[in-house]
Amino acid sequence: MDLLQAAEPDNHNMQAVTPSRALEILLTPESRIQSLLSLSYGMRAARGLSDEISFCCIINAKSGDCTENCSFCAQSSVSSAPHKSYLMMDAHIILSARKKAGEHCAGHFSIVTSGGSPAEKELAYICEIISRGEDEKPFWCASLGILSLRQLRLLKDAGLRRYHHNLETERTYFSEICTTHTWQDRANTVRMAKVAGLEICSGGIIGLGESLHQRVSMAFQLRDLEVDSIALNFLIPLDGTEISPRKEHISPVDMLKTVIMFGMVCPDSELRLCAGRGMLGEYEKEMFRAGITGIMSGDLLTTSGSRFQDDLELLEAAGRGPAL
Repeated sequence: MDLLQAAEPDNHNMQAVTPSRALEILLTPESRIQSLLSLSYGMRAARGLSDEISFCCIINAKSGDCTENCSFCAQSSVSSAPHKSYLMMDAHIILSARKKAGEHCAGHFSIVTSGGSPAEKELAYICEIISRGEDEKPFWCASLGILSLRQLRLLKDAGLRRYHHNLETERTYFSEICTTHTWQDRANTVRMAKVAGLEICSGGIIGLGESLHQRVSMAFQLRDLEVDSIALNFLIPLDGTEISPRKEHISPVDMLKTVIMFGMVCPDSELRLCAGRGMLGEYEKEMFRAGITGIMSGDLLTTSGSRFQDDLELLEAAGRGPAL
């Protein structure tokens, strides 16, 4: 395989990457990963994209007791994984966490709640919290599940900038990881959030058992939805979740190739690496050459994440800086 012919579209028009070329990226031999990384970074440089990396943070504002049966989630109705369960946090805790995230140069701060969708009282409460935050960075983001257009417009009117709602996996594989709602339910929420005038962050989890063809299809589905930011997660299998016994081992090199593929298929979207980036090990700083433009800093939903200072040191080692 000629790597350049397989991956480089004419005139740096990244939208010319076809599914077959995207699959070839994933099948690139490990011995050629450095060439592939150089190609990816060269294409970004040709488009004049910045080397600054954006940070985002989240707060698990309501945890546990979820009615959905997502096989990868500790908070799922079918999970026995240990996790904390609590009702909606007090507003001052959420606002204080947002202020701290801003001090750490986070560009977005997301309120995340468990469950298929919030009750109307919970949504009103979240809107009230958002309206109390200053209209400055970090911009408000929210991940509240499957919402209606009316609910999304309420959030927009309250001051929400971005809505996060993952597809989780490719359309034809979705029923293998969840049956209490559908892939289409999720895609519809993404589309309605766009209609409501919100920025969109959407992505999913790599390593749920999907095929390479399905991984490629997921990238094109996100491109078709024209999402502003793609959140890439690599599965952290948790004992007690249904996915844990059938976990897929993904090597650091395969992780990098996946990042490169998503970046080439979706060149107009931010590419944010969230859960699982610690599995890159010694390759972690290479994720930026692969195309990552943002990372999640701080704790994740039910597992610990990274310290902001450690992330700054990572950026420095990679010759990058934080987006201010």
